[in-house]
Amino acid sequence: MEVALPYGMQQRRVRVPEHTLVVRSRVTPPLPDPHATFAAAVQSPLATEPLATMTRPAAQVAIVISDITRPTPNHLLVPWILETLAFVPREHFVILVGNGSHRAMTTSELVQMLGEDIVNTIPIVNHDATDPSMLAYLGTTATGVPVWVNRYYLEADLRIVTGFIEPHFFAGFSGGPKGIIPGLAGLETIQALHSAALIDHPRSTWMLLDDNPIHQAIHAAVALCPPEFLINVTLDPAHRITGIFAGEYRSTHRCGCEHLSQDAPIVDQQRFDLVITSNAGYPLDQNLYQSVKGMTAAARLIGPGGTIVLVAECRDGLPAHGAYHQLLTSAPTFAALLDMVRQPGFQSADQWQVQKQALVLEQAQVYLHSSLDDSVVETTWLTPAPDLQATVDELVTGYGPRCRVAVLPEGPMTVMQVI
Repeated sequence: MEVALPYGMQQRRVRVPEHTLVVRSRVTPPLPDPHATFAAAVQSPLATEPLATMTRPAAQVAIVISDITRPTPNHLLVPWILETLAFVPREHFVILVGNGSHRAMTTSELVQMLGEDIVNTIPIVNHDATDPSMLAYLGTTATGVPVWVNRYYLEADLRIVTGFIEPHFFAGFSGGPKGIIPGLAGLETIQALHSAALIDHPRSTWMLLDDNPIHQAIHAAVALCPPEFLINVTLDPAHRITGIFAGEYRSTHRCGCEHLSQDAPIVDQQRFDLVITSNAGYPLDQNLYQSVKGMTAAARLIGPGGTIVLVAECRDGLPAHGAYHQLLTSAPTFAALLDMVRQPGFQSADQWQVQKQALVLEQAQVYLHSSLDDSVVETTWLTPAPDLQATVDELVTGYGPRCRVAVLPEGPMTVMQVI
């Protein structure tokens, strides 16, 4: 059979054995009228008052959005919010891009995401986790996490956070409080919430909120600076809206996660010799750093001695900014990388992604089909696969006629329960 996998804004097609298991989330149809659903959701929100009654014309309003590495439909949500709050002058709004520790968005990317009208009429602030002038200190949580948060967010009278919900490889699900922390957090806060001990915890994993220590730590930090209103969406593989959830941030996020979990097929763990995965295409596969999520999704299904083939364009490189590649190349083996990040007191930007990648490499060899040069791929402990079909054919032949193969076309966006 032939399976298509997203690759940037295109696809890569690969032939696999007929007995291959193709794992997809159960299909939820897109909303027939998402604008009307949005209007109803903000008029009758969960556990709070309607959005339009929460502010006044003189108020300062902050709208928090995710950055270009997320497929959140900001081009729809932001105009709909402005429409709902049309009585507030545009000069009273600020849009905050929750970059977390990622690079700042360019003007052209902002126009692509929001449109020229919004970019030209509303102030937009690219959050910088390393800029002290952009941050305010709120204290520490009960577990000792220092909480530094964007001061523009704190100064607003009404704080609206948007986002989309998908499975997340250590926080359980994306969206919800993650829009604020780590989205608008200082680097010291981000590092504390992504420590080696928390990443290693067995309940810091996909589609788990209860007793997930990272999810709990994020909630404790956000409790020091909660938003007044949350708007989260769920999406299908074509990035069409399948659900809109609005209201008080904790109950709203929980409701959206439960809705998404209904689309989860059940798959047996550690059954497969070969797992082929994507990183769900653009914008999620812009760089290798983000594409660690795809290989981590595949690792949930890999058996002893198994192999993962990751299809991710990586048009933005590794990327060039941040400490990800520097850390990857700072130890002689991936086992030594794990020893390094687990050292008491060790702290570095991007260590959590390096740690997750090294944990996958303990389980399986990983091939990467991307736009990166082979020589660059080899420095990341991955094996280049410039000819995707030839790589898959060789692996299937090597495992023999009983080779057990699975494909995750949606990569980390695959909603599945692994048992």
